[in-house]
Amino acid sequence: MSFRSVHSVPKIMATTDIGALFDWDGVIVDSSAAHEESWELLAKEERRPLPPGHFKAGFGRKNTYIVPEILGWTRDTGEIIRIGKRKEALYRDVLKRTSVSVLPGARDLLEGLRTIGIPCAIGSSTDRLNIETCLNLTSLHEFFAAIISADDVIHGKPNPEVFLKAAAAIDRKPARCVVFEDAYAGLEAAHAGGFKSIGVGTTNPVESLRDKCDLAVHRLNELTADTILKLVT
Repeated sequence: MSFRSVHSVPKIMATTDIGALFDWDGVIVDSSAAHEESWELLAKEERRPLPPGHFKAGFGRKNTYIVPEILGWTRDTGEIIRIGKRKEALYRDVLKRTSVSVLPGARDLLEGLRTIGIPCAIGSSTDRLNIETCLNLTSLHEFFAAIISADDVIHGKPNPEVFLKAAAAIDRKPARCVVFEDAYAGLEAAHAGGFKSIGVGTTNPVESLRDKCDLAVHRLNELTADTILKLVT
């Protein structure tokens, strides 16, 4: 399986067959400013325009979709890959210069899930190096048993591949997992994969998420580990 842990994680004594799958940007960390700045830096380097609304339209999407379909810069596969890699390198440079913050309630929820034996995995459209950089800056390694990133999937969200692989990586069935997402594409992916889902209103208004998930909250600090247990059982 195309997956590896990024850190030596203490073995969690699972007391339930439930799993928790987290999107990364906009759910665990507040990285939107760094991502937006990196797109702007990239556009200057490439001397290409950024269409209005491009940033929000790309939430939850892989660069292989954003570059040709949203930005309309090129459809050449090699160029798409080059541009995407450069964008993520710029993003990591911005992160190292500005750092990144953990969103309210994320650490407490992860600690609560660990306490009751629910393993957690990351299922994200961002590059693995981006996630590893953020984990190093936030010291959240210990909470995640697996990471599935853009590097590990062929099909990006709204295809459910990333969440299906994340569930398999922690040995959980989709129907027994809860997906935490802020993007419409991610919630669509969760639904397509047969997962329960919680929409987090960091990127989109929480009211716009309610019909796309099983539960919608403004931030993770509105949730407890017991909430996740009740949602699945």
